[in-house]
This record gives sequence, C-alpha cells and structure tokens, in this order.
Amino acid sequence: MRLLFLCSRNQWRSPTAEKVYQNDPRVEVRSAGVSAAARCRVSEKLLLWADFVLVMEHEHKQRLREQFPELVRDLRIEVLDIPDDYEFMNPELVALIRERVEPLLAGEGSS
Repeated sequence: MRLLFLCSRNQWRSPTAEKVYQNDPRVEVRSAGVSAAARCRVSEKLLLWADFVLVMEHEHKQRLREQFPELVRDLRIEVLDIPDDYEFMNPELVALIRERVEPLLAGEGSS
C-alpha cells in the first residue's frame, strides 16, 4: 500500500511520519505539504501515486479539495488530527503518528 503523508510545509509532521514508516514492509511512503511554502509540495502526480492520503489536519483536506477538486473525489483521505506542536522526530509526535496510523493499516489488512 502506498501512503502519502501531508502537512502544511512538509517540515516536521509529514517527514516524521514518512521516516517512521519508511522501512515498514507493509507500505511505501512519501510526504509533502499543501502550502505554497512547502519543502516538497503536493502534486497531482503524488496524489495519483498514493493509495491512501493521510493529512494531519482538517484544513489540509480542505486545501486538497480546493487545489485538486477532480482528483480528491476518488482519493481515500484520512485526517490524523495531529496539531503542528512538534518538531521533526519528536517522541510524542512519533507516538501520535503510530497511534493514529496503525488502526488504519490494521483495517486495511482485514478488508
């Protein structure tokens, strides 16, 4: 399964999630940001690559709807509800990511 993690600027949250899952044999992962100031900005190509789009906040999902209205209809998007309160690889952030993503991966295996 291909997971695309999205946050605002692709600085802390989504790169942390990508790093947490980069060596997980269950998934392929990439990360990007929805802001114009993102290090790696989300693109149509990235969205088409992904089986599952995991955004950190509801605002990110809304931004995807605005920027890619045609694509978003067919995307599986899940809001992880992780605030922008942590730096890259912060242990609390890593724990939150695992806590929110693991049930989604477990649910995939059973369907």
